[in-house]
Amino acid sequence: MIEQIIQWDKELLVALNGSSSLFLDGIMMTITETLTWVPLFLCLLYALIRNNSWRSSLLIIVMVALLITLCDQFASGFCKPYFHRLRPSQEPTLAEVIDLVNGYRCGLYGFISSHASNTFGLSVFFSLLFRDRKVTPLLLLYACLASYSRIYLGVHYPLDILTGALWGVLCAVVVFRLYLWVSGRFNFTVHPASSFYTVTGYRRTDMIPILVVFPLIFVYILIRATFFAFTP
Repeated sequence: MIEQIIQWDKELLVALNGSSSLFLDGIMMTITETLTWVPLFLCLLYALIRNNSWRSSLLIIVMVALLITLCDQFASGFCKPYFHRLRPSQEPTLAEVIDLVNGYRCGLYGFISSHASNTFGLSVFFSLLFRDRKVTPLLLLYACLASYSRIYLGVHYPLDILTGALWGVLCAVVVFRLYLWVSGRFNFTVHPASSFYTVTGYRRTDMIPILVVFPLIFVYILIRATFFAFTP
């Protein structure tokens, strides 16, 4: 049964990996870079600080640090050394089958994906924190795009991504519940009753920078992809 799942995983990888388009290669290379999403992270931090006391802000930042530690260390510190599953880009039997972009291969092992774990963990945590119906889909879109880019680039199997995403979601829910418990115990959280706030007490106007930065990030991605496609 396990052998059959692994075979299906490889077949799905081949179907989803790469393309003959240098422009699309450039898009995925840019999406997969953490630096591309720094403006989004800054907007999340801005909304967090604007709507919380310094004690509550510090608590959330500590929780985010805990979340990233759980997501990343379980994926990279435990699973990859334990399971020893070679990345597609490092698998000799796939050398003639998958597309790699500019020799991009990453490390030796890939199960589970820390990229998927981290991005889904952050996206779900902040979605639960803000509870904004416009921001949540964008955060999940970010996680999905960043995760799929790893398959496209041939550095992760779909199963690596799926298990990483599930672990990230689980960590986000657990850490968020811990945050609610701590903040409730010490009365850190205030929930204004107004249509100008989300149900968790965040000003809707402070969500605007997040909504604005997304299209700007995609403009940047397209510009980088254009240079990638036409620069020798």
